[in-house]
Amino acid sequence: MMLSKSCIYGVQAAIYMASLPRNEYVSIQQIAAKLNISFHFLTKVLQNLTQAGLLISYRGPNGGVALARPSSQISLADVIDAIDGSDIFKECLLGLPGCGVADPCPAHENWTSMRSRLHHLCSTLTLEELGKRANQLNVRLANSRAPINPAKLLTEAR
Repeated sequence: MMLSKSCIYGVQAAIYMASLPRNEYVSIQQIAAKLNISFHFLTKVLQNLTQAGLLISYRGPNGGVALARPSSQISLADVIDAIDGSDIFKECLLGLPGCGVADPCPAHENWTSMRSRLHHLCSTLTLEELGKRANQLNVRLANSRAPINPAKLLTEAR
């Protein structure tokens, strides 16, 4: 996919937070450890999501980050747009400026259709749906061997 590493990490973290049983504050250290992401890098990524109004942060011993709205009201496109912008849904697959009907690239016809479907998918797919899938299917969110079980992680953190 054509998402930046920052965007991929932001999506992973957002899905992880949506997969937790309650919308409570989660420490960035916990998210970083469970997703195998550098704490400092993840902190910068999550700042983008906070500035975009998708996360809220709280400092202190019980602090961390939480989704600013119910996960059913945050789409995958919202997260992508907050970190990478919406260019993936608008630009040429080959990155050629001015690509369009009048001056198309070799992939223009196919990419225009695919780009439209990708935008629709990302706009309609919510963090709630992705979080539920992460829990129900016990799928992995990170580059690790073992799947992440958010319910188990919550009890371990306490």
